[in-house]
Amino acid sequence: MEKLSIAKELSSNSYPGRGIIIGKSPNGKFAVTGYFIMGRSANSRNRIFVEDGDGLRTKAFDESKVEDPSLIIYAPVRVLGNKTIVTNGDQTDTIYEGMDKQMTFEQSLRSREFEPDGPNFTPRISGIMHIDNGTFNYAMSILKSNNGDNASCNRYTFAYENPKDGEGHFIHTYMGDGSPLPSFEGEPKLVDVTDDIDEYTKLLWDNLNEDNKVSLFVRYINIEDGSYQTRIVNKNK
Repeated sequence: MEKLSIAKELSSNSYPGRGIIIGKSPNGKFAVTGYFIMGRSANSRNRIFVEDGDGLRTKAFDESKVEDPSLIIYAPVRVLGNKTIVTNGDQTDTIYEGMDKQMTFEQSLRSREFEPDGPNFTPRISGIMHIDNGTFNYAMSILKSNNGDNASCNRYTFAYENPKDGEGHFIHTYMGDGSPLPSFEGEPKLVDVTDDIDEYTKLLWDNLNEDNKVSLFVRYINIEDGSYQTRIVNKNK
């Protein structure tokens, strides 16, 4: 698979929706993840990211303008021991609770499917990062309707053991703008990662569509000791 430029992937798509990137820095020191949200409606755009302990949650920027919090207010990132969970919805909690009961990542998601927001039926995308004694593995999942038919849920899990330095994978909810919005297709895209968290945060934020981008979260986790750095960028200030 050809490694793609994440800058080009983002800049060439006006509406990838929500996206997860997971990978390993070129110097081999860091497990890297990024999560962004975009919005077309006033309700979707009325959000910010805020740290919540060692995790992350979305919050209404202007509480008086909230129309429907059900699909926009959730915890995108939670940490369970040496596992970091990143998702585009409240399935973060489902995965956390399932894995806390010794279920696998895939088993934990069996109780969930795509979002009930017809006609889009937005896919649920999820990632899990596992760091243990200097080793790093990760997996990504997408739960989507069967080409827009909400009678069927198609489930895909992609696992990456001992990922190569400088490689990441990118999965997002939509192939682009449209009505209804077309769901992501294929396996996660192979993309580049950088060593520096500030450089990577700027690269991602600057290449997201200016009108539609809302918030970005980036975390670099030291594979040797589990310590981490986090960056958050919010359009609403």
